[in-house]
Amino acid sequence: MKKFLVFVFVSILFFEPHNLSAQKITVNAHIDSTVIWIGSQAHLSFEVSQQPNQHVIVPVFTDSVAGGLHLVEPGKSDTTKSPDGHILVTQRYLVTAYEDSLLYIPPYAFVLNGDTVWSKSLSLKVVQPFKIDTAGHTIADIKPVFEPKFDWTGFLKSALLVLFLIVVLAVAYILIRKYWMKKPLFVAAPAPILPPHIIAIGQLDKIKQEKPWQQGRDKEYHTALTDVVRAYVEELYSIRSMEMTSDEILTELRFLRLENKPAYQCLQQLMKLADLVKFAKWSTSPDEHELSLSNAYEFVNLTKVEIEKALGTDLDKEKSIEKN
Repeated sequence: MKKFLVFVFVSILFFEPHNLSAQKITVNAHIDSTVIWIGSQAHLSFEVSQQPNQHVIVPVFTDSVAGGLHLVEPGKSDTTKSPDGHILVTQRYLVTAYEDSLLYIPPYAFVLNGDTVWSKSLSLKVVQPFKIDTAGHTIADIKPVFEPKFDWTGFLKSALLVLFLIVVLAVAYILIRKYWMKKPLFVAAPAPILPPHIIAIGQLDKIKQEKPWQQGRDKEYHTALTDVVRAYVEELYSIRSMEMTSDEILTELRFLRLENKPAYQCLQQLMKLADLVKFAKWSTSPDEHELSLSNAYEFVNLTKVEIEKALGTDLDKEKSIEKN
């Protein structure tokens, strides 16, 4: 019995210190720089080695750390497991200081089941990097203004999004206009409206270059010539000359015998000769062909002058009305 009690007592003495030591925690405080400039930053870390099932009460910092340090960002916790079964909990703070001095960081308490373990004290030298002009009244930055790097990833995402929206809108426009509205995708710009005499002169120039009468196409030549003049007269005087006979056209324009007799005579000659060629199969000479073409030019030029005068008179009237 005595041997058994001795064995139990020795066992208690042997195992109890080991269990007690296993329940203890260790705390290590560390700062990654001993000297910083005013406004520069440093990392303050607290490392706690403990058992996985232990709950350690650690100090909490909100805006500043005792000793003159200011928190730049909240603490970040990191946990790693060691081979012996312990875990290492690291609490890391980004800090800065704004006074030129030697800062003292006191020990901090870490509590486990009523027992307190203190971290070691630290010191940090804060240096003023430039001389301050106390006589001046200007305010200077402690540090240069921070210029963030250009966010190319965000820019490309935004550009791709805008490009995608443009493509979607373009496709929607094409589908709606083509299949729903039944309209062409693109509408050609209207051709500029030319004065009647410009159109007539251009068509007469084309006939003059082709000279169909020299190829024995007399009827075709005079038909084309009178069609140009008829279209010109219809546009100019607002009469349906394309559906009228030559005599009806001359009757409608009989006022020209008094107002513009040369123009009327030119029109009369080419109309009469064209009727003889088309309906009476009249055999004309080269000079008569040339005369009809010349009279067509002359008729357009003579009446064009009268129209320009009329337009000028109308413009003068409108300007006088606007002034009044």
